[in-house]
Amino acid sequence: MKFETSRRDRRDSRWDEHRRARREQLVDATIAAVGRHGAGVGMEEIATAAGTSKTVVYRHFADRTELHVAVCARVAGHLMSRLRAAMTGTSGPRQMLAVAVETYLAFLEADPELYRFVVQPPPADRPEDADPIANLSHLVGDEAAAIVAVALQEAGRDPSAALPWGHGLVGLVRSAGDWWLQADRPMPRVELAAHLTDLAWAGLSGVVTRNKEEGP
Repeated sequence: MKFETSRRDRRDSRWDEHRRARREQLVDATIAAVGRHGAGVGMEEIATAAGTSKTVVYRHFADRTELHVAVCARVAGHLMSRLRAAMTGTSGPRQMLAVAVETYLAFLEADPELYRFVVQPPPADRPEDADPIANLSHLVGDEAAAIVAVALQEAGRDPSAALPWGHGLVGLVRSAGDWWLQADRPMPRVELAAHLTDLAWAGLSGVVTRNKEEGP
């Protein structure tokens, strides 16, 4: 009995690994299809890029939204890695903010269509918060909130406001970044990043440095 159970477990494990690998391949194909057809890519075009049919795609993903979530997870992982790598060794909240803004804008500029694909809202019949990873901005907002929380703690202040401020900063950068892309990048990325950093820091510095300025 133990032998049969072990054999079934090995088969299940191999099948799970096959499913994971196939899902990763379909995510790769979706990203490639977005590169060829733009953010409005259809499932037929995704299936063609994967060398298969829509029926096979739907064996691994219940619907387009589930596939979209998987692509968001992949892209978010890459962006988070870039943000953390860029900020490694950076000292001071203003420098961390500047690096984070520049990294985010570089991500937009490198692949505008993939960016548009991952930030598009879920279908109307699917709740926006059905999966926290379905909206890339939420993930980046949490990362920004972590930066703000550190700055608040270092200033001796209550970090409870870190989440709304972090997400607010992302809203600022995303809105400006969307305008920048739609306007066909009317200024260099580094210039936009400097403007946004100055604007964000003008507000944030008032709360992360106030204790030091006011004294005990």
